[in-house]
Order: sequence, then structure tokens, then C-alpha cells
Amino acid sequence: MTRALAFLRRDLRLQLSYRFAFLLQISGIFFNLLVFYFLSKLVGPSAAPYLEPYGGDYFAFVLIGLAFSGYFGVGLQGFAGTIREAQTTGTLEAMLLTPTRLSTIVLSSSIYDYGFVTFQVMVYLVLGALLFGVQLRGNVPAALVILILTIVAMTAVGIIAASFIMVLKRGDPVTWLFNSLGLLLGGVYYPVSLMPEWLQTLSWLLPITYSLDGMRRALLTDASFQELLPNIVALSIFSIILVPVSLAIFRRAVHRAKVDGSLAHF
Repeated sequence: MTRALAFLRRDLRLQLSYRFAFLLQISGIFFNLLVFYFLSKLVGPSAAPYLEPYGGDYFAFVLIGLAFSGYFGVGLQGFAGTIREAQTTGTLEAMLLTPTRLSTIVLSSSIYDYGFVTFQVMVYLVLGALLFGVQLRGNVPAALVILILTIVAMTAVGIIAASFIMVLKRGDPVTWLFNSLGLLLGGVYYPVSLMPEWLQTLSWLLPITYSLDGMRRALLTDASFQELLPNIVALSIFSIILVPVSLAIFRRAVHRAKVDGSLAHF
């Protein structure tokens, strides 16, 4: 816990030294909401049949996608970005020489990022409710369970991406693949049911699809735990499989970088 707090203090001090960038990120949320609010007016009632499982309102649908997709970005890019930054600043080798466990270094490096994206989610939801009239009346405990499982699963994917950065330095295929497929198939901006059946089948192989589907039904339609059980079980399976696999891959990547003598190269 002491080491984790040390990582958090480091990242917090770094971000506070760039206050203007923080303000730009927050203002960007408002402009994103405006864009999709007016887009929802264009979509109109024609999309209602596809949005019926989520309450029928496109703006509320896309609000959840915009808000919670930040967790996927942190999971996919946060760890790889941290490893890349540590390589270029020369701190990676020093950290790995300390008695701190490898898993502690990897997981603690994302605490600030997940904290900040949680703050952004709250801003999205508050602005959506107060300024644009979105009604969030859902099953919050179920949404929290889905969110925790999502973070665990996407953290594992991000660790695999960081393993490629550790060895290849540049050119991470995992982030590219999951980013591309997630935006296309995950239902961030449009319902999965809008796609052809064969693409729908592929979409259910991704954690993001179960996460956003469950989050929307929990927060917009007050779906019960029983109704959300398939989403929760699927995300649990992803987490159980991916976490040990990702840590094993990362240890292997660090070992290879040490053997090659390329740990501090960038």
C-alpha cells in the first residue's frame, strides 16, 4: 500500500504541474456532449427500435458509451504509456532493480489514471443529468459490479499491451487491435443490434460489449442482477483467464528485455 501511494503521489504531482491541460480535458467533455446532443436530434425516432433495450433515447445511450469508454482507454493505453515513459526517462530499469514486486509496479502505475477517469465519468453523468435532462434511475450496485469487473479485464489486456512495448519499444498490436475492434464492434456509439449478425457474433467476443450493454441496462432501465447475470458472468470469465495470463506474459517480456540488454532502450 505504501508503494502504491508513492506511485499515486508521483503521478498527482506530475499532473498538477500541467493545470491548463487538466482544464482542457474537462472542457472537452462539455463539447463532446454538445456534439452528440445535437447528433441525437438528427437521429430522432428512427433509431428507437434498436435503442428499446436501453430506454429508447440515443443521447442517454451514447452518454454512457462516452463516459465509460474512458476506462477502456486507460486499460489499453495506460500501462503501455507508463512503460514507454519510464523507458524514455530512464526510470524503468531503476524501478525494476528495487525489491518491489513486478505486479505492484505494473498495477500501481495506473492508480491515478483510473482515479482521473472516474472523475471524468462523474462529470459526464452530472452534466448529462443537469444540462441535458438524462434520467439516471438505475441499478447502481449492479453497475458498480460490472465496472469493477471491466476494470480488471481491461487492466489485464493493458498489461499484455505493455509487454509488447517492453520488447518491441514501438508498435503495440494489442492496443491497435482492441481499440479498432472496440470502436467498431463494442457498441460505444451505436447499438450492437444495428450490425449484421456475423459482426454481432464477433462483438460478443470482446469485454467492452458486455460491459457497455450491462452498464446501459443497469443505469438506464434499472435491470435487476438476475437480468444482468450473463454480462457479469462473461466479464468474470474474461478476468479470471486474462489476469494470470497477462502477468505471466509481462514477466516473460521483462526477462527477455533483461537478457537482451534492452530494458532501458527506447
